[in-house]
Amino acid sequence: MALENADIDKIAILARLQVTPSETSDYANSISSILSLIDQMQQVSTEGVEPLSNPHDASQRLRKDEVTCDNQREAFIALAPAAQDGLYLVPKVLD
Repeated sequence: MALENADIDKIAILARLQVTPSETSDYANSISSILSLIDQMQQVSTEGVEPLSNPHDASQRLRKDEVTCDNQREAFIALAPAAQDGLYLVPKVLD
């Protein structure tokens, strides 16, 4: 799958990025080569191959999940630029 410059321009608009025409061409080539590699990997037959969650046979030694310090909510709220009723106040992002 090859991307055209128009595709990159559309993606840039959606992502609210400003790209120059030379960058558009470079991005189209780079992303097209990545998509080509993914296409090649999709064509590899994995029939008979067991799913692998970890390439190593060793198991992880996990520590016990224990509370190591008290609730520090008030200390963190005090560091916030704006807070009200124990909640962080942030600027509105979506309308």
